[in-house]
Amino acid sequence: MGVSISAGGLDKVFSILGKEYDIYAPKKFVGKGRFSDTDCIRYDKIHSVGEIVFDEKSSYSFKEILTPICQTLFYFNEEDMKVADGPKKGALVFLRSCDLHAVRRLDDMYLHNGPEDFYYKRIRDKIKFILMGCEKSFDSCFCVSMGSNRADNYDASIDLIDGSYLMDCKWKELEALLKEQTQTECQVKPSYVKENKILVSIPENLSNEVMKSSIWREYDSRCIACGRCNFVCPTCTCFSMQDIFYTDNGKSGERRRVMASCMVDGYTDVAGGGQYRMKNGDRMRFKVLHKSLNFKERKGYNMCVGCGRCDDICPEYISYSACLNKLETGMEEVTKND
Repeated sequence: MGVSISAGGLDKVFSILGKEYDIYAPKKFVGKGRFSDTDCIRYDKIHSVGEIVFDEKSSYSFKEILTPICQTLFYFNEEDMKVADGPKKGALVFLRSCDLHAVRRLDDMYLHNGPEDFYYKRIRDKIKFILMGCEKSFDSCFCVSMGSNRADNYDASIDLIDGSYLMDCKWKELEALLKEQTQTECQVKPSYVKENKILVSIPENLSNEVMKSSIWREYDSRCIACGRCNFVCPTCTCFSMQDIFYTDNGKSGERRRVMASCMVDGYTDVAGGGQYRMKNGDRMRFKVLHKSLNFKERKGYNMCVGCGRCDDICPEYISYSACLNKLETGMEEVTKND
């Protein structure tokens, strides 16, 4: 069903849904940006549709809802262990097509990559996704090249056009609420990006041989290993484990899963003082090939969804899309004598 609904009508729907669901969407935090007098757009709970930012890309992804930055897994003492409670409410998440494609990547990693991750699944089972239409591309996006510019596996879609909200609904509970607030039914197709300024081409013959290429050495000095690219990426899933002790004897406390980064110092430390990928260029190589080669070999599609947030956040102005385009040069270099 497709409807055109006013902001007031949608807010009434939100107030009803809010009893069972926390509603998350891109929200502007004035003056909270990375630089002085700049704003930040990131996901947070909302209560009104007017809080949703439609015309700018969020600096951070929806990922923190599904995989919290810091998540308590269980509590322990000398005699017992108790699994931490999950969220009491479900979640309603507004996100763009690239991020909805990222959900598939997260599902494959947490649910279809061996035993299901219990903590991920109990959150995932209670989430509904509202697709936010994209009329035009943002500057750093390359979703068309990654095939993530269009999605139809949503529970509902929403487009803001001339002050009205056009929604296509596949979710029965929401459909009933929308009908109560509007009599204006219409055909709705969510808008989507048809072209980006940035084009990315990953070579068909890409193989692990490209690890030997000299293209990675550029990042030894340019990359400062801050890990920001990983934290904003909707498909990065690295984490570490931390035990927090409540008492000096270390016999009671909690275990937490904490978001981490394969780019930062210490992530590849091993017993005996060894460390894999000591050079920053080697870390960049690992990240890029994991997303563009190794994941695709296992799952049949690219891990990256082309949202461009990594390009936006990097303090050294390293472009991930440019790095992907250098893979062809890298393959030419390592295969020229074959």
